[in-house]
Amino acid sequence: MFEGRIAQFNAPEQPFELRRVALPSIGPDEVLVKVHRANICGSDLHAWHGSFVTRGLGGTLPTVLGHEMVGSVAATGERVTEDSNGAPVQTGTRVVFPYFFPCHRCRSCLAGRRVSCQKLTMAMLGDASRPPYFVGGYGDYFLLPAGAVLYTVPDTLPDEVVSGVNCALSQMIYGLERADLSFGERVIIQGAGGLGLFATAIARARGAAQVIVVDAVPERLELARAFGADEVISLADHPDPADRIRRARKLTDGGADVVVEVAGTPAVVPEGLKMLAQSGRYLEVGNINMGQTYAADPSRLVTANKSIIGVSLYEPTALSQALSFLAANQHRLPLDQFTTTTFPLEDINAAFAAADSRKVVRASIVM
Repeated sequence: MFEGRIAQFNAPEQPFELRRVALPSIGPDEVLVKVHRANICGSDLHAWHGSFVTRGLGGTLPTVLGHEMVGSVAATGERVTEDSNGAPVQTGTRVVFPYFFPCHRCRSCLAGRRVSCQKLTMAMLGDASRPPYFVGGYGDYFLLPAGAVLYTVPDTLPDEVVSGVNCALSQMIYGLERADLSFGERVIIQGAGGLGLFATAIARARGAAQVIVVDAVPERLELARAFGADEVISLADHPDPADRIRRARKLTDGGADVVVEVAGTPAVVPEGLKMLAQSGRYLEVGNINMGQTYAADPSRLVTANKSIIGVSLYEPTALSQALSFLAANQHRLPLDQFTTTTFPLEDINAAFAAADSRKVVRASIVM
């Protein structure tokens, strides 16, 4: 019997309900993780506001939000002895894992496109009113299903550094790979939240000649410089989109090779497309809310040989790469400033209010 708390999400913009629940047992191929820390990601905020409708992905309410997390093994089924790299796993082993779970049997999975699994399940979609209850990161435990990818966290990486690895960092490693960012290219990043900051660091590590970050919050732009941005464009200094486009094209001598959208609002898409150079690639990651639209001129894609690449989730190997990246760069990057604002689980409503204010990059719930 495993007892613990969950912060149950009942309806958009309603207070979370703290409940104590009990899981009778786990299956032979399952892993129960004791959650140490779970960040508040932009998609959690979208779900809380109701703009990211999880029902469209097969989700239900009530549920438990939270997916960007790190923890340790609380219990394993009898058939689980190793992580996905073959390292031994036992009670107390610190682990990270993708928060989504492909079926491995559908047409997409069999074609090697697990990110497009037609029967995908993930954290934040499960029913918190019945077992296993622990279906999201904002709880004392999270249950990994059979076949889940699992990686051991190196002892050199503290929880506060590694807590965002299974979402923001892995997502941007995979996204920039999909965009085929090459050495010497120029990059513009729309948004300096968690995804944008990691995109900045990854673009620099991949050999980008120039990295420019666009955002409205001065503190985030300052942090973007520390993560490797050569230039920043402030919405306060350039409130007119046309002015921002001119500034971006001037700084990049005609436009960027890759523009990354991680602002999470469709209004920035036409602006970002105009910041691209000829044959540029627009990497669309942030807009996850269904039903939103933007006006665009498709001839700008055709006549300039531009392309749009939509990326959701990542192949599991990106998570292993993310751990290696952190191990090599944790002392070079100001990762200690990334998730400095923490709240206990019982203060989750205050945590969401703080995250929603955009005054913090990543608020974290600490169990």
